[in-house]
Amino acid sequence: MELKLIDASGNATTSVLASDELFGRDYNEALIHQVVTAFQANARSASSAQKGRSEINKSTKKPWRQKGTGRARVGRASSPLWRGGGKIFPNGPEENYSQKINRKMYRAGIAAILSQLVREGRLSIIEDLKLETPKTKALVQKIRGFGFDRVMIVTDKMDENLYLSSRNLHNVFVTDVAGANPVSLIYFPQVVMTREAVKKIEEVLV
Repeated sequence: MELKLIDASGNATTSVLASDELFGRDYNEALIHQVVTAFQANARSASSAQKGRSEINKSTKKPWRQKGTGRARVGRASSPLWRGGGKIFPNGPEENYSQKINRKMYRAGIAAILSQLVREGRLSIIEDLKLETPKTKALVQKIRGFGFDRVMIVTDKMDENLYLSSRNLHNVFVTDVAGANPVSLIYFPQVVMTREAVKKIEEVLV
């Protein structure tokens, strides 16, 4: 299939041949949902820590005698049934939230996302994007020249000047092909790829 190549003003000049398998795949909502969920789960760190009944700082004395009070029997105040007691199955720092997804499914999910971006007109191809010096203002002018506001820029290899120029821009994300993840591809309303990035992503995913 052919993808439109735009110039510095955002106007289509010519077309770039691209793989139908990567940019012309049918939309698969279930697969995309699974790929995105697995990516987010694998990026999650187990930082929560709850206390079990043995870790609660309470007296181990029996609150009242076993029989004769009319109240329910209880052994200690750290019981999970009591307010302020320990958790029955506490979460710990060793909690594993990762989800397994095989390589074939991940590649198919990325291809389905890219294909949907093409259908919605959210994917643009440019010849190249480089800055002589790391200057945020220069990058903003280039992005506005394309007619974009919030955009994800994918290059074949990370350009240091481009990366440094985008660090203070919350609405711009610059990455190479290896860092193009499904969450970012869906999140940004516009995705810009260089011609070399298209070739490289085809080598990786096709």
